[in-house]
Amino acid sequence: MTRVVVPVRYPLTDHSRATLAEAIRIADEHNGALTVLHVNPFHVERTVSRRDLKRAVESAFGHLPNTSYLVRRGLLVEETILEEVAAEDADVVVIGKKQAGRWRAMIRRLIDDPDVQHYLETELDADVVTVEAG
Repeated sequence: MTRVVVPVRYPLTDHSRATLAEAIRIADEHNGALTVLHVNPFHVERTVSRRDLKRAVESAFGHLPNTSYLVRRGLLVEETILEEVAAEDADVVVIGKKQAGRWRAMIRRLIDDPDVQHYLETELDADVVTVEAG
């Protein structure tokens, strides 16, 4: 079964909704399972619960079968996402264009070539889909 992981912000932004819509489409197309991921940064006092995340997503998209909701705490959001994508053994990762820019900056610090999609596909052994909202 295809595993699709989609990191989102909470509360859901327009970009998160667009990214989620694409992830849902991909999961449906491949009869796959979807994991909706939110990272609570350590430096932010307000935390989001799994229940909060699920309610927000279901309020926007209705009940989604074969969907799990994960909330993790992390110092570096992008690194926490990478760890969770690897742990989920994702086949596809769907990220927003804004997220790709942040990952590009992080990867630029690690390697010379900031080709985010290539780096993630190599490191995660997953397809990476970048979504532009609007």
